[in-house]
Amino acid sequence: MPTSPAATFRAMAYNNAWANHRLLDTCTRLSQVEFEGPQTGFFGSIQATLNHILIVDWFYVDALEGGELGPRAWANEVPCPTVAALFVAQSAVDRRLVAWCDALTDAGLDGVVNVHRQDSIQRERADRLLLHLFEHQIHHRGQAHAMLSGTSVKPPQLDEFFCEGEAHLRAAEFAELGWTEGAIWTD
Repeated sequence: MPTSPAATFRAMAYNNAWANHRLLDTCTRLSQVEFEGPQTGFFGSIQATLNHILIVDWFYVDALEGGELGPRAWANEVPCPTVAALFVAQSAVDRRLVAWCDALTDAGLDGVVNVHRQDSIQRERADRLLLHLFEHQIHHRGQAHAMLSGTSVKPPQLDEFFCEGEAHLRAAEFAELGWTEGAIWTD
């Protein structure tokens, strides 16, 4: 069990990536029509909602890494029109966030991140930015999850963290992701 704050953020990054993996794996069973079809939600479709999650990840992970992508992240509101393309792109940015959090130290949580906005640079503590990013992703994954209820595909369970007694239930997904429980639960 993580005892340091940095280890807790690392576990949150892994959980975020796992939830994205589960959701996108489920979405591979949608037809393109269902993926693009109108749904009730902020962005009007599963496709648009999941692309929004990806774009926001690109925006904030770039900032965490010291980049200057900023508003250019939104140049294309649907950069990945298919689930297959989205799965690849989301997995890549999730690996970047996990790697960033794997390297995070407790002192690094106090570090300042420059977030390039349209007309300014917002300076934000790393811990606050990470909490904001995780909350944002949970919020919109929940919307996509609800939208799936209006399709032919049953939504996956996303309301879990990594309970020790349920490790066997996620073992196959962890193998797909190349993870071990020990990689997540060490300081």
